[in-house]
Amino acid sequence: MKPADILIAVLVAIIWGLAFVASRIALDEFSPELMTAMRFIIAAVPCLFVRKPKIAWSLLIAISFTLFLGQFLAQAYGIAHGVPVGLTSVIVQSQALFTIGFAAIAFGERPTPMQALGVGIAAAGLLMICGTVGHDFSVGAFAVLMISPICFAVGNLLLRGARGVPMFDLFAWLCLTSAVPLFALALVVNGPVPTWQSLIHMSLTGLVCLLMVGAISTSIAYWLWGRLLRDYPAAQVVPFALLVPFVGSAASSIAFGETFGPLRLAGMLTVIGGIAVMLLAGRPQNLPKTA
Repeated sequence: MKPADILIAVLVAIIWGLAFVASRIALDEFSPELMTAMRFIIAAVPCLFVRKPKIAWSLLIAISFTLFLGQFLAQAYGIAHGVPVGLTSVIVQSQALFTIGFAAIAFGERPTPMQALGVGIAAAGLLMICGTVGHDFSVGAFAVLMISPICFAVGNLLLRGARGVPMFDLFAWLCLTSAVPLFALALVVNGPVPTWQSLIHMSLTGLVCLLMVGAISTSIAYWLWGRLLRDYPAAQVVPFALLVPFVGSAASSIAFGETFGPLRLAGMLTVIGGIAVMLLAGRPQNLPKTA
């Protein structure tokens, strides 16, 4: 990779890590539904200037509801109900484990031995983290948060059906198709008056955090990431995502004084280690077709 593109990959990872902290701050003013809706409303602004990509509405909505709506709403709910930001950033990256598993089921892609080892390591790390649940946040919040990497993984696989369409246009319309039902959900769950009051009384800090997660993290960073994946093999680009949980955990420690007990810290590091093994392993092989 060119030095400039390496810097872009690192920058994207830093932005995504800091976005977890911005989300935590924004959730002090907004409900999870409204914060996630505003994230995608801001990121959907380019739809005013770009046409809907040539992709079926059914596929567009399916990708949107998994890769964006499900993933980020579950994230917001988990953070709002006490799951530490650094731990959340690690849990979300465990999507690599689920992506490989679902690809094996849906497409017959047999993991390589190294990928299978990585899955086992990451799963062991998740079990270690599960052993710490119930002390500083509820089992229910952790269960909802686990929906995030699962939706992320399903969205990754559905995204294969959108090959050949402009990434920027696609992600803008994915944001739009997420924003509409999320805002409707916010109105139903929170009520029209409280929703309106939250918006008109937002602080400058809340606005900056919304712009961070909407315009910078969702729109710009995803576009830059898509460009890198277009120009380079995924094996060269995707490992940079391993920086995200480190940035998220470090930023959370500085911003909120977040600390981790020995078992949780060991589990987080084990998950990241397993993801590293999965990402650095070779591509999965297709299972032989049977009659």
